[in-house]
Amino acid sequence: MTFLRRKGTPSEDGSMSLMEHLYELRRRLFFAVLGLFLGVVVGFTWYYNGVPALHIRSLGELLLRPYCDVPAPPRQELGAGCRLFATSPFSPLQIALKSAIMSGAVISSPVWLYQLWGFVTPALFSKERKYAVTFVGSAAILMATGAVLAYLIIPKGLRVLLGFGGDVTVSALTPESYFGFLISVLLIFGISFLLPLLLIMLNFIGVVSGKKLAQARRYSMFALVVFAGLTVPGNDPITMLVLAVALCLLYEIAVQVSKIHDRRTGRVQLAEGLQNLSDDEASALPSAPAAIGADEQPIAVSALESSDWTPAASESPFASESPLASAAPAASPAPSASASPISPTSPPASASPVTVARSVAGAARFDGRSSGATAVPRPTYERDGAVPGAPSDAGRPRFDPDAT
Repeated sequence: MTFLRRKGTPSEDGSMSLMEHLYELRRRLFFAVLGLFLGVVVGFTWYYNGVPALHIRSLGELLLRPYCDVPAPPRQELGAGCRLFATSPFSPLQIALKSAIMSGAVISSPVWLYQLWGFVTPALFSKERKYAVTFVGSAAILMATGAVLAYLIIPKGLRVLLGFGGDVTVSALTPESYFGFLISVLLIFGISFLLPLLLIMLNFIGVVSGKKLAQARRYSMFALVVFAGLTVPGNDPITMLVLAVALCLLYEIAVQVSKIHDRRTGRVQLAEGLQNLSDDEASALPSAPAAIGADEQPIAVSALESSDWTPAASESPFASESPLASAAPAASPAPSASASPISPTSPPASASPVTVARSVAGAARFDGRSSGATAVPRPTYERDGAVPGAPSDAGRPRFDPDAT
């Protein structure tokens, strides 16, 4: 089981390399699959056996209860008690396995959700973790609420659907048809109840406002009624009506929560003076910079004070003792200080501290004698007439390796 150990020691900031991420993913997946497998085993055992001491019925009986709540006519009694009518030899086993897998995923959800959270949470900030916990917890509660409501309304829907046969037909459902109908209704109700959470998330990230949701209330509720009529299996009026009313109530809750969040955000923006800015407009910089402590200095001033190099009046800050300077012909007399555009000794009066700091830093970068820097050897070039005995291509610069 050495492959389950973490590879290497984790860094202080939680960063990992690509291979460490893959090792961590493999370890998390192993524990998640192991928890799911154990949950399936528990679900398969629970399908046939209950816990009488805790007054817990078996899973098969719980799933069959909505069907058995339908009165005997139009439901056909088969033998003793309420049972389904299997038409294939593998039908009972398939239904047991499907029920065990679904119940095992629910039972083991704390295990694989913890592994998923442990893999994702190092990449999240503390605020993002708080939002993730809030939304995931709310999603679990809403989905469970929808599934419970569907479980309670299924018997009434089945009574309406099976009652259309009247005295002409009797109904003895097969395990495939009944469990397919049951699971579909449970999933549709559970997923549909996530609608307000989705709208609130869009409002929190600034995609849609509570005012726009309120303005589109009539159209949205009409769309929700159409959605309930198209998604409910069997299209019985009771199940469709319950789902539509529940979705409309949840939509109104999302609208009110979004309005509260918008008012809170508006008060914060008003205090900061950002209420009139559009999404594409940048906010203004602070008018007054933060106060500087007594032991702190601006970057430009500290750079000037820490520099121990002062250019002489007759020395250019960009002078260097390179072979190129010695091989070049005698330079013309240096221009006067009044004619030079940049004086090495005194910066212009209008120059900012940042400009002065850049000039000093540039001189220190180009002059090997300043700031403890090392002079970089420069290549020499031969020009026509500068070196006796120049070859015929002396008009072009040529690199001399011996100069380095």
